[in-house]
Formats: sequence, structure tokens, C-alpha cells
Amino acid sequence: MKKLIDKTWTKVSMILALLFIVSACSDSFENGGFDVDSPANTTSFSLNGVAGQIDQKTGKINVTMPYGSDITAIIPKVVLEEGATSNLDTTTPIDFTTPVKYRVINGNLFKDYTVSVMVLSPIKSFTINGMPATINDVSKTISLTLPENTDLTALKPVIEVTQGVAISPTSGTTINFTDPVIFVITSDGKSVNYTANVVLPVKGLVVAFLGTAATRAEISNIDEIIASNWLFENFNGAKYISFTDIQNGYDLSTITVIWWHFDSATNLPSIAYKPEVTTALKNYQTNGGNLLLTTFASQYVDALGIVPSGKGPNNVFGDFPPNGFVDGNSWGMSFVGHENHPIFQGLTTYESGKANLLQAGTFRLNHTAWWFVPEWGGYGNGEGWRTQTGGTNLASEAWDNNLDGRVTIAEFPNSSTDKNVIVISMGAYDWYNETNSSGVPSQSNEFINNIKILTQNSINYLAQNK
Repeated sequence: MKKLIDKTWTKVSMILALLFIVSACSDSFENGGFDVDSPANTTSFSLNGVAGQIDQKTGKINVTMPYGSDITAIIPKVVLEEGATSNLDTTTPIDFTTPVKYRVINGNLFKDYTVSVMVLSPIKSFTINGMPATINDVSKTISLTLPENTDLTALKPVIEVTQGVAISPTSGTTINFTDPVIFVITSDGKSVNYTANVVLPVKGLVVAFLGTAATRAEISNIDEIIASNWLFENFNGAKYISFTDIQNGYDLSTITVIWWHFDSATNLPSIAYKPEVTTALKNYQTNGGNLLLTTFASQYVDALGIVPSGKGPNNVFGDFPPNGFVDGNSWGMSFVGHENHPIFQGLTTYESGKANLLQAGTFRLNHTAWWFVPEWGGYGNGEGWRTQTGGTNLASEAWDNNLDGRVTIAEFPNSSTDKNVIVISMGAYDWYNETNSSGVPSQSNEFINNIKILTQNSINYLAQNK
């Protein structure tokens, strides 16, 4: 009997040991814990003689190329630890306009790397009266909104350019920005034009942040708090109104735009459906009032009759407790075909009609209330959606160049005038970086400025219809 027990225990011990090893290896890989001295390391990486910065802990390689570099076809120079190999083909040119991933293998060890390449902008900074402009190297635009009552006729921009680049008009020149101004960028004998649009907020603009809390100070959802704080910091005419205020007869006629950013639950609150509330908001819209509905509030288009009954967002989801989840890819949108639409001006894009909103590696709750076009609702494609809802689909997921897969941003109605409702419904529209189980916020979102610009543009665009 003792021998039988010993043999059984030996087998159990071996199984446990194997499980421990597999578990340890799995945890180490999934958590991204790299051994700095791994025999599967990339020891150097360069493109056209420019060395990349290698982070052996994360496997990220960042390469910053000079202005004017063509990164669509480069053969990289890669040095690995002795005995290691990789699946990266270094014999033919590679397109580095999007991140390139590869794996290094040495025996039974491996390590994954992601190469991100950035080409220096010709313009390092462009400020007027101390306020920085947004520089978009894809659309070749410079965008800046200055405070109300600024005199646009005699402004002196302070411009810093990259080494080897000349700009005309030069920094410090007095310029009239009443109309767009062309700046000529010259480098290595080649010139390109950048268009500077310097504007003022819509005069007398009154924007109301709508919420379920009795007062702004009582808002409890952190995403709504951050969004409302931004509004009050950037719009002099900002005010807070509650659904109870509307139910009690609040005079909405003085408000230019009402913004409802609802991030608290997939189901809209019951007070939003009160007849006194829906009637007041319908009358507000009929009389020229404008609505910006974001995240879960996108569903409100149905109750307000902005779309035909039953034609509101058909794919509503989100919240993955306790802390959302982490994705290895940045989340963005495609607005191909609408690149010149006012709400997209000034965004930082990674290619024409494509912009990221949420950075890879941030925690996200993915609060989504969009239209899933092909499978549900009987829409078929973007054209079918426009016909059945009466709206214009402005954006979809980043992969969808035809805008036939999802409707993530839309405006209503689908006509050339009186477009007084904007809906932003994608999970990437996220104002707050969620925390981990220890209460520590995730990394900052490098694309938060795109969310701010998109929101500001939407408010200004709607205000012009008032």
C-alpha cells in the first residue's frame, strides 16, 4: 500500500510541478513581463540610419524619422541576440505607416516587439497669445480657437519649426486671420502649403450640460464629471440643467445647444421619458434648439422622435466590471468621405479620414450605443440606414471606409439645412481613464485631445444653426 501511495504522490507532484511551470510562463507572457537580458532580445533596430528606442520591458520600439521621410518602403536593420531569429523579413521594404509587429525566437524562448514610426512634423509649435494651435500633418491644417472678442486682424503667431525647415510668413509677423491664411513650408527645395484657420467661439453661445443630478456638484459618474468640467472650463456661456428642471418648466429658449452625455447605465433614466420632459425637448428642437447626444444618451433619438419609432441604436452594451478591460490596439474611427465636415476639422489623424480616440493600453468600459448596420435592423448598408432613419452617417469603426458597418457618429436630419442633432455613440468616446483593482488610473489617453476637439467642433457646428 505504501508503494502505491508513493507512486500516486509522485505522479501528482509531477503534474502539479508541470502546471506550475505552465502557469508561471503563461502569466509572465500575458502580463508583458519581459526579461531585459533575454536571449530573445532585439539589441538594435534602425531605419535609414535612424536608431530606434527599444523598451525591453514592453517590447515597444519607437523610431522618430526626419521631416519629409518616406516610411512606406524601408528595409530595417535589425540586430538580435546571438542564436536568435525573427519572423521579420529584412530583405524587402516594409511599410511603417502603421505599427509593425514581429517575434524574436531563441530556442524555446520568444519575445514580441511592436515598431512604431513617427515622422517629425515640420512645425513643432504654433501659438497665438500663448494659446497652442492643433497641427494636422495629414490634412495640412493649423487650427486654433481664440477667446471671444479677440481682434483677428493683427495677430503675431509664434512658430517653431523643425531643423532644416523654413516657413513663410515667418514667426512674429503681424497677420490678419479674418480669413484662412496659407503658410508655405520649405525643406530641401520642396514646398508644401499649410492652411491656418484661426476662429472665435460663436458669439453669445449658451451651452447647457444636461444631467440626472439635481446640480452639477452632485454628478456622481466620473466620466460625466470630467466631460462637464471640460465644458465649463472652455465655454463662458456653459450652464447646468437637470431633467427635473425641464420637468418643472425650465425655459429652454435661451439655450443654444443642450449636451447630454450619459455614461451611467445602458438603460436611460425613467425621468428622461416623462411626457413633460420629452414634450419640452421636442418643442425646443422644433423651434431651432440643438442637441448633442453622446455615449448611452444616443438612444434618446427614439424617444424624441428624431428617428422613426424603433430606429434608434440597435446595439447597446458596455461595462465590464470591475475595471473594464485593456486592449492592445488603439480605438478610432473612419470618417472617409466626410473629411471636410466641420466636426472633424483639427483632429490628429493617422491617415486621411482616420483618427484615434482611445489609446492602446488604457482601461476602457466600452460604453456603446451605436447602430450595427448589416446584420440587424434591416438596413443592409449605410444608404439603407440613411433612408430608414432620416440621418446622415458621418463615421464608423476605423476599418470601415465605406461606412456600411456601424454608425458611430451621425447628424439629423439628413438635409442640407437645419441639422440640429449630433450623436456620438462609440465606446472609444471615453473622457476618463478607468482605474485598476487597486484604484490606480491607467495610463493617460494620448488621444484625449481628439475627443475634446470633436466635442467642441460639434457644439460650434450646431450653434451655427441657431
